[in-house]
Amino acid sequence: MAFVTRQFMRSMSSSSTASASAKKIIVKHVTVIGGGLMGAGIAQVAAATGHTVVLVDQTEDILAKSKKGIEESLRKVAKKKFAENPKAGGEFVEKTLSSIATSTDAASVVHSTDLVVEAIVENLKVKNELFKRLDKFAAEHTIFASNTSSLQITSIANATTRQDRFAGLHFFNPVPLMKLVEVIKTPMTSQKTFESLVDFSKALGKHPVACKDTPGFIVNRLLVPYLMEAIRLYERGDASKEDIDTAMKLGAGYPMGPFELLDYVGLDTTKFIVDGWHEIDVKNPLHQPSPFLNKLVAENKFGKKTGEGFYKYK
Repeated sequence: MAFVTRQFMRSMSSSSTASASAKKIIVKHVTVIGGGLMGAGIAQVAAATGHTVVLVDQTEDILAKSKKGIEESLRKVAKKKFAENPKAGGEFVEKTLSSIATSTDAASVVHSTDLVVEAIVENLKVKNELFKRLDKFAAEHTIFASNTSSLQITSIANATTRQDRFAGLHFFNPVPLMKLVEVIKTPMTSQKTFESLVDFSKALGKHPVACKDTPGFIVNRLLVPYLMEAIRLYERGDASKEDIDTAMKLGAGYPMGPFELLDYVGLDTTKFIVDGWHEIDVKNPLHQPSPFLNKLVAENKFGKKTGEGFYKYK
């Protein structure tokens, strides 16, 4: 009798697992909102792995620039991946590009998509307005995901009626090269949605890691305080920025020093993240603003993208 019971339990367990797997959404059609570096990168890797993609932004000019950037990036990938077969490389580029359509009207394209990935400006009000509108037009099964690096996923999801089909999907720049994707599960995100996004990330050739909806998720929660402490070390006059960068590269094995990385990420972006965390937890010493960082941002010295940050760039 015990043997029969065990067999029955195993059978039930297998059936439950199979049933749960069957319910997962297999993402085939992706809509990416935002044609900047992150959005274009997400569109590129999705199209390159057999997904059909619609890339959405406000103007045709922005989208044309995005498609041009994607093509240039794909040619670099093809040159390396198909070094021995240039013809196959050319076919790879053309096939991937043919899988990416563009639109300036998000509402008109989300009705037939499996997944909407948002990669627009880090502004909660703007994101809420976008998702609230798209929620009315997207199919019932469609999963919504935000690529935000600093805002609370729950706060964005609350603008919709599909909190169970909403999660964070945080890629890293440059998307075609960086293997990591943070999959953020809110208290309302269903297991089906979470597993569907994990599977989608793997289909892109990425390595997904799971995290709760905590400020900064995993990487930024550890990285930003480290960057801010480097600035404070410099502010106090304890060491020069050059020596701090050299120390972390040679002593910790980091590919870039903290000031090089700050300039690469964008000082405005770092300030935005820290200011947001400071509002949430004013007393936390890790989230205290930096007078020197504030000064550089006020002077529009954001780093490499403006030609000057902690270092000058020609």
